[in-house]
Amino acid sequence: MAISPPPPTIDVVDDDKDVLGSLRFLLETEGFQVRTFTSGSDLLTRPPAALADCIVIDYKMDGMNGLDLFQRLRVQGRVAPVVLITGYPDETIPAKAAAAGIRHVVLKPHVEESLITHVRSAMAEGTPDSRDVPPEDLH
Repeated sequence: MAISPPPPTIDVVDDDKDVLGSLRFLLETEGFQVRTFTSGSDLLTRPPAALADCIVIDYKMDGMNGLDLFQRLRVQGRVAPVVLITGYPDETIPAKAAAAGIRHVVLKPHVEESLITHVRSAMAEGTPDSRDVPPEDLH
């Protein structure tokens, strides 16, 4: 009998606990193992041995925004693909995300329809080369 591999691990970072719970439920119903974090700092202190297969990051959070967190993850050498989610209709966010090396941006009103597709696609594509973008260009 062959042992099946463990499900992919998705880390989700959002400072809204209700959103975290909803995203956890959505991802777990699709068979993913999910770990949630209420801040970028919480994720950054996660031991490197517990790396994720994909990271879902909210753009607007207290402390540091999602792009700042993405850059800090790359500085730490964490290369899991990232899906950025946002509830703010700022047309510059996708361009800033793309400039930083994030290929997948999902608007929160449409999370249920497209998050799973974006997570699977990000994992299938692998990790893009993270370009060095000065932090001041990410705000």
